[in-house]
Amino acid sequence: MPPTRTALPARFATLLAVLFLALAGLGPARAQGGSSEAIDALPVLPQAGELALAAFHAETGEPILEGLIWRVFELREGAPVLVAREEAATPRVSLPPANYMVHVSWGFASAMRQVTMHWGDVVERLVISAGGLQVRGVVGDRPIPGNDLTYAVYLPIGDDAEGRLVVAEARPSDLVRLPEGEYHVVSTYGDANASMRTDLSVAAGQVTIATLNHRAARVTLKLVAEEGGEAFAGTAFSVLTPGGDVVREAIGAFPSVVLAEGDYVLIARHEGRVFTREFRVESGLDRDIEVLAQG
Repeated sequence: MPPTRTALPARFATLLAVLFLALAGLGPARAQGGSSEAIDALPVLPQAGELALAAFHAETGEPILEGLIWRVFELREGAPVLVAREEAATPRVSLPPANYMVHVSWGFASAMRQVTMHWGDVVERLVISAGGLQVRGVVGDRPIPGNDLTYAVYLPIGDDAEGRLVVAEARPSDLVRLPEGEYHVVSTYGDANASMRTDLSVAAGQVTIATLNHRAARVTLKLVAEEGGEAFAGTAFSVLTPGGDVVREAIGAFPSVVLAEGDYVLIARHEGRVFTREFRVESGLDRDIEVLAQG
């Protein structure tokens, strides 16, 4: 006769199961604690990585340590978004995972590179191919003071030497950083018509120093009752070419103006009266131009 199996009450069966799991080291409390310890043991990924940047000369490999401007753009749908701007030589930027575009400018030369950030640090070395330009001026063997000279740099386009303006009103003390190439320079002595033009080349990794010889002079304008006499205050002067084009206008007792070598007509107006004279400018000969208040 087969043995008779008696069903255990449900509560008793549950109690036996819990006891069995506890003895086996898999009880509810132990199992929960073990799961927490396992999660804590997992590595925690950083929220951002660090992007370290540096720029170098293409020709020499030497680091560029000043004059840099760094911009970092995040590449999103639509237009890139500027997320960082630095002027340090070797900046370090903390960035979350994403795609970025790094742009560095050194004067008018630049370089750019796309960078993908994950959760680690990234080092990027950008190479810039550029040279330097300085323009100075002389009259004969006499240097023109830096405050009296400005120059503009143009990039020729086709047959147009002044196709695109690159730099305006630079000074002799300025070191203009430019990409390697051919340029057109217009140097102006004073603020009238004394200018010189030249074409020159800028080589990468080198500083090109150009000295332009201006054929001009500084003249001081005066309206006087007699030669060598005291100048009348409040006189309005106009300097014209022989063809009647106005070169310079000034008001005062004795204004000075730098003019290119050549012939001119001077008109002086004072208290409703007008006086004129013709004169010639010789390069390097600075002098007074007097108009006699007679007639």
